[in-house]
Amino acid sequence: MILISFGLLFSLPSTAQEKKPPLPPEGATIQRDIIYATPDGTELGIDLYLPATKSEDLLPVVIWVHGGGWKNGSKNNCKAAFLAPNGFAVASINYRLTDVAQWPAQINDCYAAVRWLRQNAELYGLNPDRIGAFGSSAGGHLAALMGTRNAGAESVSSRVQAVCDWFGPADLLTMPPNVISENRTYEEVSRSNGALLLGETVMDVPDLAKNASALYQTSSDDPPFLIMHGSEDHAVPLAQSIRFYAALKEVGVDAKLYVVEGAGHGGSEFKSPEVESEVLAFFERTLKRRG
Repeated sequence: MILISFGLLFSLPSTAQEKKPPLPPEGATIQRDIIYATPDGTELGIDLYLPATKSEDLLPVVIWVHGGGWKNGSKNNCKAAFLAPNGFAVASINYRLTDVAQWPAQINDCYAAVRWLRQNAELYGLNPDRIGAFGSSAGGHLAALMGTRNAGAESVSSRVQAVCDWFGPADLLTMPPNVISENRTYEEVSRSNGALLLGETVMDVPDLAKNASALYQTSSDDPPFLIMHGSEDHAVPLAQSIRFYAALKEVGVDAKLYVVEGAGHGGSEFKSPEVESEVLAFFERTLKRRG
């Protein structure tokens, strides 16, 4: 495992997982299918994991954003649930997939989830000032944008205070499936997940692709970032995270890049005690800090 401290893609959940969501981890409870928004009549749900032991303090919140190439996946496969027994509320969310709506619906749904959590914080004992985002692959892409992209005028803020990005595409313009090459025709590019997300190939709508790429959205007021990426990832190249990390550092953001040696695009290496300990320590430092 290599630690770099310079301060799609995408697996499908099984049918069994979809029909029978996994139980919460020991030491946690779960409230499933809380509706947080209904854009254009589409009900979007949250599964809220809470520590089984009641706390006198308001709980910091980590929002889990699932992967699946923006076209598959669901909140049922929550890889952040291990944080709940450690004193966090974990909100695993659904968002509109590309068969329902195109960009920017996906990030707008993420913003709506943050606002809903703030508006309902008192009901669930949550700390509205300590909310982080965490996602993998396409979910990492969205989590990174939650920390960098300007949401525009809001009556309730959708800003987050920390982001953990697991191997998310940071620059849609240079993602291999979006680029014509000797091995990839325009027709193939037009069927890529990136094209499904944007409605056209990234080369045809470069400004929209930049709007949907965290690499081009960084600014000095972005929250702390932990970026984790497998050294052998052939779906989202490690170079995506290296460039994104450098862009964050260039504007003075508190950022760390953690390369999981030997890991591909997710997999068992990201369930290791070392990786989970790194994630837990990051959110404890950024969301549980006093003052």
